[in-house]
Amino acid sequence: MAVDTSAVAKLDVEPGTLPETMAAWVIRQEREGEPKDAFQLEQIEVPEPGAFEVIVRVMAAGVNFNNVWASLGEPVSVFGYGDHPEFGHHIGGSDASGVVWKVGEGVTRWKVGDEVVIHCNQASYEDVEVHGLDPMAAPSQRIWGYETTWGSFAQFTKVQAQQLLPKPRNLSWVDSSSYGLTYFTAYRMLMDQCNMQAGDNVLIWGAAGGLGVFAVQLCKAAGANAVGVVSSDEKGELIKKLGAVDYVNRNEFREMMRTDDNLTDPAADKARFKGSRAFSNRVKEILGDAPDIVFEHVGRATFPTSVLTVKPFGKVVICGATSGYQLDFDVRYLWMKQKQIIGSHFANAYECMRANQLMAEGKVRPVLSETMGFEGVPHAHQLMHENKHMGKIAILVGAESEDEGKYEDGPGAIRAEVGA
Repeated sequence: MAVDTSAVAKLDVEPGTLPETMAAWVIRQEREGEPKDAFQLEQIEVPEPGAFEVIVRVMAAGVNFNNVWASLGEPVSVFGYGDHPEFGHHIGGSDASGVVWKVGEGVTRWKVGDEVVIHCNQASYEDVEVHGLDPMAAPSQRIWGYETTWGSFAQFTKVQAQQLLPKPRNLSWVDSSSYGLTYFTAYRMLMDQCNMQAGDNVLIWGAAGGLGVFAVQLCKAAGANAVGVVSSDEKGELIKKLGAVDYVNRNEFREMMRTDDNLTDPAADKARFKGSRAFSNRVKEILGDAPDIVFEHVGRATFPTSVLTVKPFGKVVICGATSGYQLDFDVRYLWMKQKQIIGSHFANAYECMRANQLMAEGKVRPVLSETMGFEGVPHAHQLMHENKHMGKIAILVGAESEDEGKYEDGPGAIRAEVGA
């Protein structure tokens, strides 16, 4: 059945009642491959909420790289785990804003008509870790819209009630849909995993990228001093506007990056170490001291420099490895200087709530480069796959314009073409 994308904002049911079917961008295992081919528009049966679940009418959705992986079936196919075997299809999308449309049994905090932002962490209420340690430690922990079937690239999505946060009234639907996955990840890394304090010095890799723009703003809000690593002076000026003390253009220190060549060639590795040392000195010159915290998500190419650069007793916190996850570094700089390496993954509901409050207060702002209509889902992911996008992309679903949903004065999102 052909689906009219121009009609996705129109519904013929009232809140509290679900239609039988909905328009959704769907990936199926037999067509894993290029995003432009893997995503196809289908008419899908609308799920009913189970106990402690909520059905949200999606007003806008944010695009993240995880659904490029879902399209490709790499590094692993999503269809072997989560609830995919039960349903046989994947609707992507791990960021969204929307309206509570129907609530399941046991839901008391949220009611039909509430306007919400959705965070992407799910876990079973039966796991003991949820009730005393951290939901991120639960065996059932998974990322909604990647490790689950019902993501945000559809007219409706199914989530756990604990995933809902109040939508900031100073932000539009589009603005509110664009920040959750990356911003909440950065919040946990700095505020909880590293216990960042006023006066701390922080080095941020990829400071103009999806994670970095929020790390910079969090440093400013907390009274910490951030220096960002970027790929151009133009991006450096952007992060200074966001609150960085200054920036380092990584192109001035190309030789510091770990590569296959300098891994096996002693002379090349000596040059690499010299570059890392020069970079470390530049950072120390800007901050007046070595950084207390290094914000890492690049991985293989930068990790040896991160361990070298952070001050004695300092912390390197890492949430990803875009340049490769097999890391090597001179461990003497770790143990002899008593430095720490901390792994971090997304955030729990309490951390998401605290971070979202900063958005509502205007102390942190979304950074958004482009908004597309509902028909743009495959194209947006194809641009990401080919590294041709210029920053965070949002998708209109129930909303019909970028400004819809903003009810109070406030600065809103920063419109900028960003990239690490």
